[in-house]
Amino acid sequence: MDSADYHRIVDKYLDDVYRTVLSCCKNKENAEDAVQNAFLKLMNLHPDKARFNDDEHIKRWLIRVSLNECKNTWKSFWNRNKVSFDELDTDPSYRDDTHAGLNEVLDQLPPNYRAVIHLYYYDRYSVREVAAILGLSESNVQVRLKRARDKMKVLLKED
Repeated sequence: MDSADYHRIVDKYLDDVYRTVLSCCKNKENAEDAVQNAFLKLMNLHPDKARFNDDEHIKRWLIRVSLNECKNTWKSFWNRNKVSFDELDTDPSYRDDTHAGLNEVLDQLPPNYRAVIHLYYYDRYSVREVAAILGLSESNVQVRLKRARDKMKVLLKED
């Protein structure tokens, strides 16, 4: 991949990948690191391994790698053993105040449900596309969507 093509892809997909990863990381800094690492991996990808069908394939690959980077951050020794003095009060930048209650409910969902909900409803991927991005079966995506919706209903009734 040449430099011009790489910069075109960064300009085209950086915001989409970041918003998706931010919904799972729930932390701006970790999301930025995960996205940056994914784009670095794309830049350093050996030409023999860089076999993408089209730009959408590259976007899905970037989302998948970024989500894996986010998971690795959460599993790290540092992250499991740190103590935060200040809890972040800010909402992610892609959220608005009109859906504040829904955003709070989304934050209470487990990360695997948040990822599926975000890709399906916010990024408008089909079940098949979400399955391909997350490396899951279509039936597993459908089950996670149903469970996430059920859990959201319960949480919304509690409020």
